[in-house]
Amino acid sequence: MTVDYLIVGCGLAGVHFCHTLKQNQKSFVVFDNGSQQSSTVAGGLYNPVVLKRFTPVWKSDEQLTLAAQVYPDLERLLAVKLDYKLPVKRLFHSVEEQNNWFVAADKYGLQKYLSPNIISNTNSSITAPYGLGEVLHTGRIDTDGLISSFKQYVADAFIAEAFDYDSLQLLENSVSYKGIKAKNVVFAEGFGLKKNPYFNTLPLNGTKGELLTIHAPDLNIDFVLKSNAFLIPLGADLYKLGATYNWTDKTNRPSEAGKTELLTKVKTFLNCDFNLVGHEAGIRPTVKDRRPLVGQHSSHKALYVLNGLGTRGVMIAPYVAQQLFNFIEKHAALDPEINIARFTA
Repeated sequence: MTVDYLIVGCGLAGVHFCHTLKQNQKSFVVFDNGSQQSSTVAGGLYNPVVLKRFTPVWKSDEQLTLAAQVYPDLERLLAVKLDYKLPVKRLFHSVEEQNNWFVAADKYGLQKYLSPNIISNTNSSITAPYGLGEVLHTGRIDTDGLISSFKQYVADAFIAEAFDYDSLQLLENSVSYKGIKAKNVVFAEGFGLKKNPYFNTLPLNGTKGELLTIHAPDLNIDFVLKSNAFLIPLGADLYKLGATYNWTDKTNRPSEAGKTELLTKVKTFLNCDFNLVGHEAGIRPTVKDRRPLVGQHSSHKALYVLNGLGTRGVMIAPYVAQQLFNFIEKHAALDPEINIARFTA
């Protein structure tokens, strides 16, 4: 078999790159053994504002513009609902936070994303004496639904097994792998990149994140609530509660410490009863400079990496997939902020 690409990994990065290949009539085979869970356990929020500091997310305009085209395309292609438009409301803890919000809402780059009005809280299930601020152009992507549906869509080109690096043969202008010949290999393995002999020197740190699912019949909110943790409505009185950040534990196993941390936080702003119905964990592919890892191997020119999406994968993935495709197929320059040459040069 001869194809244009071998793709290793079918999380958010892999899905968006494969989708870009399909749109451009490029053939591929994608390998994924399900070992990396950060994409499927993610909250799936797209939000153009860093709500801890009231600053714009890196390249938020470009990312949201592209995402607004790509996700509706994927919904039509896969015949599933993926994009749930939800406002994000930031709970204020003080008058100072309110004032900081007003200042931020007047800044260039944030005006279209931050409503200047303070919303008074009328929900007795929420403790918010200083009110809330609303972020615009936000929502949730059903990442689990996206990835599972996409795997079915590309079933003829999907191989559910781990990639064996030792079986990869590097030829002059192509590669060979277990009877498959390809022009290029794109490694989109998330934190699994740490085991990749070609790219494991890149500074991928990995940050464990844990999420809970709670059932709260009396909460009754149709927006994402952000305080010292976030609550995302899923329907049927279910909410995602997250997320933790652990830089030392590199396992996908949910922990008691993570559960306790999230339950302690949510009880500071939630007044209603709720039941815990789910607990998930995954390792986010985070990078020390908080930028993705995209580019070509310095010696093996048929090998590429697409990684480091961190905590904002649903926004970043369409952008970096397009960047890498244009770099390979159209010889366009990569955005220097994401190019791995910043570490290998």
